Amino acid sequence: MKANIGGIDRVLRIVVGLALIAWVVFASGPIWAWIGILPLATGLINFCPAYSIFGINSCKPKQ
Repeated sequence: MKANIGGIDRVLRIVVGLALIAWVVFASGPIWAWIGILPLATGLINFCPAYSIFGINSCKPKQ
């Protein structure tokens, strides 16, 4: 798996994922908020399968 998630994209995924999970755990949010596991996981492993399917890459090109 080649990294296809750039810096800002990665940070946003981790923050949104943690926020959704915290919403469920600490504030009794809706059950669908567990979807936060997906952006959190993709942010942590720096790879998004959907990006590879659609040919998207938010990583900066190496110089």
